[in-house]
Amino acid sequence: MTSAAQPDPAPIGTLASVSLNCPEPAVLADFYTALLGMRRVFATPDGRLVSLAGATGPNLTLMQVDDYAASTWPDPERPQQIHLDIAVAQLDVAVARAEELGATQAVHQAGPQMWRVLLDPVGHPFCLTTATGG
Repeated sequence: MTSAAQPDPAPIGTLASVSLNCPEPAVLADFYTALLGMRRVFATPDGRLVSLAGATGPNLTLMQVDDYAASTWPDPERPQQIHLDIAVAQLDVAVARAEELGATQAVHQAGPQMWRVLLDPVGHPFCLTTATGG
């Protein structure tokens, strides 16, 4: 821990990508491309890895795992493997659109008036939220 009198050291780098394990990267890439307006920027020849980029922020990389097992969140048997919070302007509209793309709403909703927990097509939990950092 640094003291207030000393500035924090310069960061080593910046977040370039968030990676999700999944059974079929191309299928999940279609979902996140439509959900987030991203585009495919890289894929390995064997299709086991697909990377998506948006206008801003980190890339989203989808990596094939042969024995993929979806999270059972909130049941701790298989906890969240990753969790994305996606800022939206209109929560109900965004939820409906995500469902059209293949997402499903999670049974457990801790704060549905501001955060809606959904599951992507292979079971990764993510939230759509009107909360902002500002």
